[in-house]
Amino acid sequence: MEEQTTTTYEKIGGEMAVGKLCDRFYELMATVPQFKELRAMHPDDLQGSRDKLFMFLSGWMGGPDLFVEKFGHPRLRGRHMPFAIGIQERDQWVACMALAMEDIGLNEDIRKVLLGNFFHTADFMRNREG
Repeated sequence: MEEQTTTTYEKIGGEMAVGKLCDRFYELMATVPQFKELRAMHPDDLQGSRDKLFMFLSGWMGGPDLFVEKFGHPRLRGRHMPFAIGIQERDQWVACMALAMEDIGLNEDIRKVLLGNFFHTADFMRNREG
């Protein structure tokens, strides 16, 4: 008997849930004053950033590997090098994602696991002290 594994992508609701998460993340980033430094690092039009995050998270959560199919290996650290990312930027990104996950109603257990993974990934993006 084969054991079936359910991906995070499937657990949270697939494409629709990942899309809602990305929409809410960028909506919060654009409107909540505590994320102003994070917002300032992004272009005026957030659609391209939103689409790239959606494609990345799709594969990262175990769904279709859309980012890799379109852009190749994510090379996250390299792609983020042009931006000065320190503790403040990391913490704003993680806090914004935590709010977005809560706002779209993700299960608390899944939020906890994802938050740990998001923090680890965001911390890896740091390229300056402070």
